[in-house]
Amino acid sequence: MATFKRFEDIVAWQKSRVLAKVVYQVSGNGPFDKDYDFRRQIRRSSISVMANIAEGQGRRTDKDFAHFLNISLGSVAETKSHLYLALDLEYVCQEDFDRIYEMLDEIGRMVFSLVSHLRLDK
Repeated sequence: MATFKRFEDIVAWQKSRVLAKVVYQVSGNGPFDKDYDFRRQIRRSSISVMANIAEGQGRRTDKDFAHFLNISLGSVAETKSHLYLALDLEYVCQEDFDRIYEMLDEIGRMVFSLVSHLRLDK
């Protein structure tokens, strides 16, 4: 089993917590604030990144942990996709898009690395 005693010790979870906060802040302003369904969806997908890291660590087996990390990677991709639409609809500016996209890329690399590590430990 990976050597994390608490999900809060996982740097990818820490960074995904910041990501979710940023998504909430950005999606709470301007035209984004009026598009309730889309705002809710991008927020949920960003929350899912951190939630699945935590849930996987809480399952206590490498197989389950890796499974939930893969779900987290899917949520990273989903949030990126939503972010493109937010840019196209001019709900976010290019600067916010770039900042959030880079956060998603970094978290995705970290989670992928952790999944690879878990699979190599077998």
